[in-house]
Amino acid sequence: MKSGVLARYKDYLNLTPQTPMFSMGEGDTPLVRSRTLEKETGCGELYFKLEGCNPTGSFKDRGMVVAVAKAMEAGSKAIMCASTGNTSASAAAYAAYCGLTAIIMVPEGKIAPGKLAQAIVYGAKIVQIDGNFDQALHLVLKLTETHPVTLVNSLNPHRIEGQKTAAFEIIDVLGDAPDFQFIPVGNAGNITAYWKGYVEYYKSGKAKRRPKMMGFQAEGAAPIVRGHIVEQPQTIATAIRIGNPASWHKAEAARDESGGIIDMVSDAQILEAYHLMATKEGIFGEPASAASLAGLLKLSRQGSDFSGKRVVCIVTGNGLKDADIALKDAGQFARISPKMEDVEKMLGWR
Repeated sequence: MKSGVLARYKDYLNLTPQTPMFSMGEGDTPLVRSRTLEKETGCGELYFKLEGCNPTGSFKDRGMVVAVAKAMEAGSKAIMCASTGNTSASAAAYAAYCGLTAIIMVPEGKIAPGKLAQAIVYGAKIVQIDGNFDQALHLVLKLTETHPVTLVNSLNPHRIEGQKTAAFEIIDVLGDAPDFQFIPVGNAGNITAYWKGYVEYYKSGKAKRRPKMMGFQAEGAAPIVRGHIVEQPQTIATAIRIGNPASWHKAEAARDESGGIIDMVSDAQILEAYHLMATKEGIFGEPASAASLAGLLKLSRQGSDFSGKRVVCIVTGNGLKDADIALKDAGQFARISPKMEDVEKMLGWR
């Protein structure tokens, strides 16, 4: 039985004797070594961290359990977030588990159906706005300042505290930090959190090195790369379709302090990585989560040398959250009679 983030890493979290201790099974996600793409990218060792194995199918659960626990400690009865999908699913699930009210604000038409379905079935109060994520977050910030409801977006520092535990897990499994970590960048809280985790374990003596943080935004939603807010972000990767990241400056600090980069990949590169990850490694991640592998492929094809290096790609969410993307690419299936000989002909067996 999993102990959960609060219990396993309590010594590294800002908990008190009054913090409620609970778990929905978050954390302790698999770190899977590549069997095929390791060779294609020239890595000494390549691993995928499968954050889609968390209870609601994304990395958000790590931070949400801490944010909700601290909200309950403070006496809050309701939580609120703006979301492109994964945060809303996580907030709604943990609120349901803990008997709280979850209020989520989503940009209409810009959230994957699978993620919206999660928020609906968990019983959240859903507000759809005719706007984008950045506008939704602005409204949520104002509302949580003036009403008795706790903000659980990644601006809540407890979210970052919980998410940093994924870096702890990587070191716990590998025995040290990797040389490079590739990660998608949307609202930029996750790259911030991983770096915080790596630094804390390094300072505590549990790691001998810190990795270079290699963040990748989608080309149509790359404000950090371009150096300015993107008013109308566009990308097939809905989870990182964000034009004004809340943790922008902290992500830049993680990049600079680690000696890494924040670059961008096109939708075509994201979709290529999405399919390669599935067909070559058996890993079905949502499109945004493929940005990490897309970035690694981009750099290796440009001549970056990862030989002898240990590399980790973060797969941030489960592919079933945005299954429409997979179905759109499937095309038409052959329709044949239910006869053995016809099936054999279709398969080229006769």
